[in-house]
Amino acid sequence: MEADFWHRKWHAGETGFHEDAVNAMLAAHFDRLGLAAGARLFLPLCGKTRDIAWLLERGYRVAGAELSPLAVGELFDELGVAPEVTPVGSLQHHRADGIDVFLGDIFELDRERLGPVDAVYDRAALVALPPQMRVRYAQHLMHITAAVPQLLVTFEYDQSALDGPPFSVEEAEVRALYDAHFALSSLACSEVEGGLKGKVEAVDRAWLLARRP
Repeated sequence: MEADFWHRKWHAGETGFHEDAVNAMLAAHFDRLGLAAGARLFLPLCGKTRDIAWLLERGYRVAGAELSPLAVGELFDELGVAPEVTPVGSLQHHRADGIDVFLGDIFELDRERLGPVDAVYDRAALVALPPQMRVRYAQHLMHITAAVPQLLVTFEYDQSALDGPPFSVEEAEVRALYDAHFALSSLACSEVEGGLKGKVEAVDRAWLLARRP
């Protein structure tokens, strides 16, 4: 997707992908990551997700990447903190206690600027990208995070019945993207209540991507 697509969505308030509470898959399966207290997680294409507040409240540190200035501004407003903002190349680094958000193109974020992370939580990034971008994204994500363990949430539905995003990402594609680097486990699968966008039957699935021995 082009950047303008997402800027238009945020300006128009067309943010149905934003959840008003912590994601159920995160709450149910976060412990499967086996993280130590105070661990640092990376949330790609984080928007203003309430999952960040949930993680911070539990003593974890969070790093995020987001394209929309509106989303980043609303995120920090809802957290009730004023971030320190500094330019880092083509990105803007928004920093506050326990949280770093990099505003701009995620493909411009490198491992040095991101810093070490202990895990990735991807609820809305992989499924937001069209097929031709997903391979590049997965490779970039593994590179900048040193392929740390990942909790991934995907949608599965009849793609011919509805245009994405969010896109349907089936098991075969998840394995094609990540199986060379991770041991993949399907943790749970549940029906999307009322259908995706109220138009098509869909399920969401939680995946654990664990480092291979």
